[in-house]
Amino acid sequence: MKKITNILLMLLVLSVTLHACNDDFVSTKPLSEVPQEVVWSDAGLSEAFVTEIYNGFGVGGFYEQQMASMTDEALFTHPNRGINTVTESRSNPADQGYIMETYEYGRMYTRIRATNIAISNLTEAKFDKTKADKLLGEAYFLRAYYYQQLLRYYGGIPIDNKIYTLNDKDYMVPRNTYGECVDAIVKDLDNAAQLLKGASQVKGRASEAAVLALKSRVLLYAASDLHDANKAKSKSTLLAGYKNPEYLMYTTGNQADRWTKAKAAAKAVIDHSEFAYKLDLNQPASAADGAINYMALSLGGGSKAVDFTAAKDIILGRFFIDEKDERGGWVGRDNGPNGYHNWAGNTPIQLLVDDYETIAGEKFDWSNPTMSANPYQNRDPRLKATLLYDGADWKPRTADVAARDKVNQIQTGQYEVVNAQGQKTTHFGLDTRKSPIEDWNGSRTGYYIRKFTDPDPTMEDQNTRQRIPWPMFRYTEAVLNYVEACLELGEEGEAKIWMNKIRFRAGMPPIPSSESGAALKTRYRNERRVELAYEEHRFFDARRWMIAAETIGRKANIINITGTLKAGKSVTQYKYDPSSYTYKYVVSDIDPGIENRNWDDKMYFTSLHRDEINRNTKLIQNPGY
Repeated sequence: MKKITNILLMLLVLSVTLHACNDDFVSTKPLSEVPQEVVWSDAGLSEAFVTEIYNGFGVGGFYEQQMASMTDEALFTHPNRGINTVTESRSNPADQGYIMETYEYGRMYTRIRATNIAISNLTEAKFDKTKADKLLGEAYFLRAYYYQQLLRYYGGIPIDNKIYTLNDKDYMVPRNTYGECVDAIVKDLDNAAQLLKGASQVKGRASEAAVLALKSRVLLYAASDLHDANKAKSKSTLLAGYKNPEYLMYTTGNQADRWTKAKAAAKAVIDHSEFAYKLDLNQPASAADGAINYMALSLGGGSKAVDFTAAKDIILGRFFIDEKDERGGWVGRDNGPNGYHNWAGNTPIQLLVDDYETIAGEKFDWSNPTMSANPYQNRDPRLKATLLYDGADWKPRTADVAARDKVNQIQTGQYEVVNAQGQKTTHFGLDTRKSPIEDWNGSRTGYYIRKFTDPDPTMEDQNTRQRIPWPMFRYTEAVLNYVEACLELGEEGEAKIWMNKIRFRAGMPPIPSSESGAALKTRYRNERRVELAYEEHRFFDARRWMIAAETIGRKANIINITGTLKAGKSVTQYKYDPSSYTYKYVVSDIDPGIENRNWDDKMYFTSLHRDEINRNTKLIQNPGY
């Protein structure tokens, strides 16, 4: 046996020796790597490189923890996720609290570095120029997008388009001023628009319209009060005392000029009317059609049950396929009712619910007996299309729950029922935190998000991935940007025309012709609030308008609902029924032990993490940290 083993070893050594003499064997390239010069001489490989950069979008806003829960839109149900650190203004450079990954400092610079490489090489690409120019335009757009993500979160950041190598020894780069950042982003967008003009549009990828939509957003923010030294310093003692205001705002120039640029940028998007959806109505749609229209926009053509592909509002979306397991496919599970075995992650708070007008265009008022007796009746149709509230019709219950609810209605209250012995007992709603079904996943607020959830009755959200897209940029956003710029420039008539277009589509009446000034601006801000609910705008809008203390700084509040049987009525299995029940609705603040919201002006901007400042000593920290 030993002799045979020795012979085998000799043969193995001889085999290796013979192979080692073969140059092809020695020159074998790693199968997992492609040399740079090969990538940028091949159209397919270049496209693969640029396509990968889009992964910086993440799943858009469809994370389990949404930015809405750091605003007066929602409350996050589950503790110890870092959201309270933000809402209670406890954020600091060592513990910033929750930051969605599409705003994380390091992640965004990783993507920016990739765009720098792509732009440098695509400028000299050695393949079809038309193809190369399209990819180059996309790379410019992506670089602008990632820079603006950082800019609107942290203020001025280093605009660093250098491609670093292992031979570089100095990585210290100071922050650029806010104005310099805006200029750099706009320059990239202008380059992208020129390169993408006339190019075919691919679903989920940059186009000329997407470029213009991003430019509109950037210039809208740039014109806002938070970024104008005169306005910002007059409204915040903290910002007034900051020694480097140029990192956060314009310290020179004219705000009206910036609003003029913002208006022109928004109008350039509006001129792409191929994305307009039902904005040509000359009177309000019916309430039923208004709800359907809004639902069509929020589903973005992704529902399996309802064909809303005609809703062309999305200019750029983050799209999903249900065959691929991505977080974006689990929105219904993450936010849906526990009585359907879902997780109730981000739940609406009463502050948002109260800001939906009545169908007559009036402000909702709890002191009005008619309104308070039936708070979900005769309201802005967008409420029904956005939220799930007590008594709202929803999908069939799962098989193990169906016997408990035969009418498929949301139950977020407690109600009297009569048991088998004829005694009155309390039935805790199936979608509450005292439900017999997964009570730990029940809403703390009395509401659930309906928007972005596929209404297909065959879809059990906890088991089925959906394909509703996240709207990166909507045509409607650009219309609202245009309205805001017009208002700031005193062009109220033009602003009303376009705001009414949005309201008519939603089934809402026109703005009163007599309304103007501060009242009209308040109306606009509320219109933007409800139209763009849960789309990540409120977090930034409240800051750039400098109204955070009186809006997102308020205590989160909830609804408590009780149903008492009317005289002579006997119900053994509960369903929403005003003919059998007298309903009482009581609004209260959330238990401060769960969340105790507080606003500090330092929260206008997120801190630069301590580790980033240690790595780059030229960085100067934001105020208040």
